[in-house]
Amino acid sequence: MSRTHAESVIKNIIGEIVQQCAVRGHTVSDTLVAFMVKAVVLDPRNGFNVDRTLTKQDVQKLEELCLDKLMEKCSPSLDTIKMQVYFDMNYTSRREFLEDIHRVLESKLSTVSREITDSRVKTREELDALYRKIITYILLRSALGSPADTSAVQEATAALQSVFPHTELGAFMALLKRDKEQQLSELTMIVTGIRLFNKASKKEETDLEELMPTILNKALPVTSKSIETELRGTQSLAWKYTALLEKQTVGNSQPAEFDVPVVLLRQALYNVRQHEAFLKMLLADAGLCAKHVEILQTELSSQIKLLRETVKSKTAVPAAKVFPLFKTLSKLWSGLQDEAELLNILSNIMLNLQPFVASQAKMFSEAYLDSLLEASEVKTDEQRMSESSDERIVPAKMKTQEWLLPETTGCFSELPLQYDGVCGYTLVNRDGLLLPGNPHIGVLKHKEKLYVFSSKEAALKFASTPDDFIDEVAEKAKYSPELIQLLKLHQQFSCVSPYSEMQPGESLLVKPITKCESGTQTDIHPVETNIVKSYEWNEWELRRKAVQLADIRTKVTHSTQTQLSHMRRENTTQTWLPKNAACQSKRDGESNVPKPQIYLAGLRGQRDGHMVKTNLTRSVDE
Repeated sequence: MSRTHAESVIKNIIGEIVQQCAVRGHTVSDTLVAFMVKAVVLDPRNGFNVDRTLTKQDVQKLEELCLDKLMEKCSPSLDTIKMQVYFDMNYTSRREFLEDIHRVLESKLSTVSREITDSRVKTREELDALYRKIITYILLRSALGSPADTSAVQEATAALQSVFPHTELGAFMALLKRDKEQQLSELTMIVTGIRLFNKASKKEETDLEELMPTILNKALPVTSKSIETELRGTQSLAWKYTALLEKQTVGNSQPAEFDVPVVLLRQALYNVRQHEAFLKMLLADAGLCAKHVEILQTELSSQIKLLRETVKSKTAVPAAKVFPLFKTLSKLWSGLQDEAELLNILSNIMLNLQPFVASQAKMFSEAYLDSLLEASEVKTDEQRMSESSDERIVPAKMKTQEWLLPETTGCFSELPLQYDGVCGYTLVNRDGLLLPGNPHIGVLKHKEKLYVFSSKEAALKFASTPDDFIDEVAEKAKYSPELIQLLKLHQQFSCVSPYSEMQPGESLLVKPITKCESGTQTDIHPVETNIVKSYEWNEWELRRKAVQLADIRTKVTHSTQTQLSHMRRENTTQTWLPKNAACQSKRDGESNVPKPQIYLAGLRGQRDGHMVKTNLTRSVDE
């Protein structure tokens, strides 16, 4: 079967299964169906061979098995897969969350912004309407009051008139659309900064840290607490399920007898462990949001204090000095709004995860679990870690394998552990039981991958034949497909992608083509002194240089300069070396005349007085 044909067949199968589920009253996504098809094909119990072309009977069997899986009621395994699909399709990195928040805000305000930038007003009434639209845009963008709130509109109008009076609308209308958008954005930041400063002026310096968006005031204390509460309940269930399965798979003694299938207990454990992993990710993001809020609040307070120092009791302050401060204030406020929206998204994801743990809660109530446990001890993950911390691998005695220990490894707590930190040996030897590994026992490095274990004994046995245990873990995952995502086994199942990267028509029943990008680089001449600058390996380049040298012998270099090119470049001309020469055709002579010195007396004084002229000029001969 060609790759293109296989993709076409799988696409048709997925479409048919989605349609059949809709007929039976269940709405499923293409992503969920695509993964379920892959899970059914991977399960050895179903007898599918990926190297053989699918017949009509194979397609019909595949569709029936997938429909049976998707139609199961009260199935913790199906709920876990649905939870994984939902989380991967709705959760992303912090940067992408913030980009989505900005994109949604821009799309909401695009209509108002377009009405402002595309308007062609002519009358006074239209100018007034345009000014009101600008105020509405500023209010919506800053989230400082609603356009329906009269006091908020009055505050925004007063702030806008102080920096953009009504008379400036004519100049605004003459701008290009791009310039209008830029000025509108600047006006929004300046007006928001002014309003925030006015609001802060009514508060004491000690109350400045309380200045934050209303939505953030509500979301900040609630989100982390609700996630922590949910996480504690999930962890308690996980520890109880672990204790029950330990009781059933304990050593050589007689396993405990339960009136429920052990497979359902195992599926319930996988369900709550996956829920726990997702809640920990959400809690970490919520904690990061709280840190960012604290930093932004500190910067906001310091910026307001700086503005107070700048403005003080002055009647007027230069715009070039105060406007950048208002803009910075507005950016910090926008940052707080982003954190509030992000917390709201995290809270919604947490709430939407709850239905996916409902089936196990319905099947196994806490009272029922307590009755099954009887007097058994329920250990927390921290207790298991502390009990096994005294067991240490001695690398000197295990020279055939490489072991990492906290004392000899930097950033030990940040190591990328396989199976998401779960002990692979326990998973294989104790019928799919999930026990957290303890890195302080020792981390096994095998084929550039790191493995942790729940005990020293498990570590030694796994290290004796690691490849066999790795294959056994993969086999376990084929029977329980939710483990592929839970233990992050996508590399071992190269035909199974993470849900967020999966396409509905993606190839399945063909062997994957393994590709990688690689590159190497070496120095051309490692030893610099051996480089021959005149060396040329290309024969045609040598011929070209020879022809050039032969041709240049018959050429003369000359240059001209016109009035237009004068002083545009440096010109030098040399005709012959100058020689020292001198000639004389005359002799120096000189003459002298007397310097006249004449004094007049009687110019001022009596009206009838006589002027007396005295000549004191001396002769040249004296």
